Amino acid sequence: MKTILIFIIAFSSIIYSQQHVIKGKITDRTNLEPLSFANVRIADSFTGTAANLEGRYELRLPAGSYKIIFSFIGYNSDTVKIELNSDKTINVALEPTSINLPEVTVLPGENPALEIIRRAIEAKHARNKILNSYEFNAYTKGTIKTTGDFTSSGTSVGVSVGTGKKDTADLKITGIIENESKGYYKKPNQYKDEIIARKQSANMPSQINILTGGRALQNFYTDDIRFFNRPLLSPIADDALDYYDYLIEDTLAMDKQNVFRIKFEPLDKYDPGFFGSIYISDKSYSLVKLDVNLNDAANPGRIFNKINILQQFTSFGNNIVMPADYRVFAEGSFLGLVNFGFELNSIFYDYKINNSISDDLFGMAIVKVLSDADTKDTLYWKSIQTIPNTLEELQAYRRIDSIEAVTKDFGDNFSLLSSTINLDKNYSITGPLGLYSFNKIEGHILNFEGTARDLFNRRFYASLDLSYGFADKKFKTDLSATYYLGEYRTASVTVSASDKLVDLFSESIRFSKLTSTFTNIFYKYDFRDYHYTKGFSVNALSEVFPVFRLGAGFINRTDNNAFNNTNFSIFKRSKNYSINKTIYETKIKAVTASFRLDFRKYIEDGYFRRRTSQGNAYAFLSGNALFSNSSMLKSSLSFQSYKLSLNGYIPTYKSSSMNFIFSGIYSNGPVPYQMLYSLPGSIEMASPSFSFRTIRTGEVFGDRALILSIEQNFNDELFRTLGLNFLIDLQINLSAHFNAALLEVSPDSKSIFPKQNNPAPVFTFTEFKKPFAELGFGLGHALFPIRFEFTWKLNYFGKNNFVLGMNTPML
Repeated sequence: MKTILIFIIAFSSIIYSQQHVIKGKITDRTNLEPLSFANVRIADSFTGTAANLEGRYELRLPAGSYKIIFSFIGYNSDTVKIELNSDKTINVALEPTSINLPEVTVLPGENPALEIIRRAIEAKHARNKILNSYEFNAYTKGTIKTTGDFTSSGTSVGVSVGTGKKDTADLKITGIIENESKGYYKKPNQYKDEIIARKQSANMPSQINILTGGRALQNFYTDDIRFFNRPLLSPIADDALDYYDYLIEDTLAMDKQNVFRIKFEPLDKYDPGFFGSIYISDKSYSLVKLDVNLNDAANPGRIFNKINILQQFTSFGNNIVMPADYRVFAEGSFLGLVNFGFELNSIFYDYKINNSISDDLFGMAIVKVLSDADTKDTLYWKSIQTIPNTLEELQAYRRIDSIEAVTKDFGDNFSLLSSTINLDKNYSITGPLGLYSFNKIEGHILNFEGTARDLFNRRFYASLDLSYGFADKKFKTDLSATYYLGEYRTASVTVSASDKLVDLFSESIRFSKLTSTFTNIFYKYDFRDYHYTKGFSVNALSEVFPVFRLGAGFINRTDNNAFNNTNFSIFKRSKNYSINKTIYETKIKAVTASFRLDFRKYIEDGYFRRRTSQGNAYAFLSGNALFSNSSMLKSSLSFQSYKLSLNGYIPTYKSSSMNFIFSGIYSNGPVPYQMLYSLPGSIEMASPSFSFRTIRTGEVFGDRALILSIEQNFNDELFRTLGLNFLIDLQINLSAHFNAALLEVSPDSKSIFPKQNNPAPVFTFTEFKKPFAELGFGLGHALFPIRFEFTWKLNYFGKNNFVLGMNTPML
């Protein structure tokens, strides 16, 4: 075995050693300062790289004869001929050059930069017309900077809130990702990236490492570019001349050609866009380089102090230029509490231009992590093209790895303000905020939940929820476990068993236990009703086609009434809680079925498929059915219920967008009261998105319905259109919402409505046999997840004709 292992290592070394390393540093000949991001390319080929911030570069090539061209705008290029048969170090010092401004034919009295931009736009069209397809290899390195170390779980990372005393000069690298990828493009709009290899610092989940060079790249050769889901105009877009102001700053030299450096910025400072410099060749009028920043109007919530984009292009003949690198540098601060920064550096090489690419290559996956991407060893990484690590990055790797190697005890993860405490990367328990709750049935409640995740190669997830109510004197349990099947976990089996208290119409309750505990303790306002349920369920889901998922399951549940057992509250002691609603006590045994039709493309992150719309319009259709039968399944009732929903997203105007949900519900047979559908409603002075603001939670219910909910997010676009600059300066965002419903209770379901016992009120309910509608708008701040909403009923007037409320996910 030892001999075999030595042979494998030796064989791997032979394969990888076919690549020889050329490395060195590129500097200014006059002062020996590094030329950050200088270009390095092999003559008569599509191979090249770019230096890092310190001017250091690395090239990996097989043995042979090469001419290496070193270039930087404003300097004379240098060409080095070598015979490569071993690793070499080549340091290069480039000499600055100055040239005279060439003649440009312009209209009398016109800014000469405008004619250059017109020709650049024409060159863009010529390039795009003949560029039909391409492939490339890319290496991407991303670094995260914070003032303190962060933690990670699953696909998210968490940063501790600081004191705000530190500034961005105190930022240090606290996370690093690196990946090698291969990208493909084919007209008109087919893209795909394959991640061949990836690695990251020990505190970064591998599932986060899916930002490839091709996916991160913003193509300045298109008219619209997107940052933070906002379309921005490229400086060489077709209508850029009406949007930006241009000024020739200088004329420089690169690769024996003159290059115009043109400064630009939006004509109106309130228009979101870029400002900075673009570099345009005076022969081909192609982009050579851009060094731009996002202006304040494009800065979301103005939390960034700097967002700088630097990109260089390489010519491949026939007026085709392609990106040689792409770099983003950002620093910011959130309310002075969290200072942060990040850098993204990508290099592109080994292009194949206008080659034949089969349509079958693209499919539904826009990013695919290859199965062995996480297993590449050190020898492999030494054999591929990369950006050399800076001294700061090397030190960060060592520091992070040493921190992660230290075993963390319970106290390291404990926080009084947390609802969950992570014991390690796989296990967590209830935190202090989740240990206590209160309601009118159970009174004071002690809660404990333990979860296990990402077990067995991220296939198994389980949770156990235990609680005890001191007023009803009952223990409750809820156990659930899911196992995922398939290469990308596209099938699953979930088993659950419970004996617990649940919300009446729980599907429509959008508020947390913490919210209801607060309203109960301080205002004696329990907006929920409850019932006990005991049983088990089994559910299987499988993606039978990339766009189509099917599900089937079985439920066995026994529902019983719950009654008020306490009248406790810190305040409002003279007030009584509302009487808990009576349900139809029954035992239901039913078969369930579901489907989902979703044409959105996805990212295969190495473990799961994650749907993404890439900011484009989409809609997906889903449906559920439940079949309860007394003869075959021995259920107490025979009925069928069906629900069909269409969810969608539509970009409307610039950064504005609309989300909608259109649902239909139908039943046949007597449906128990507690299994009816309730319109998602509001509580006093608060409501979530996609809820009826003028209707209270649990107020309107039925088993036959059509429901439409629309949420329009204008951001600040309407204010920009109307020229309301003071609202833009205040960073106020505008939203609008519309809800409509037709809803009734079938005669069969009415026939088994539960009889209310005294002193409960007489059982009453509302039906909307003609469409009910409401309309409103909301105002919020770009930085805070809260907005104030104003909503009016359009018909069915009575109570709550106008409602002022607060909308926040924190509730």
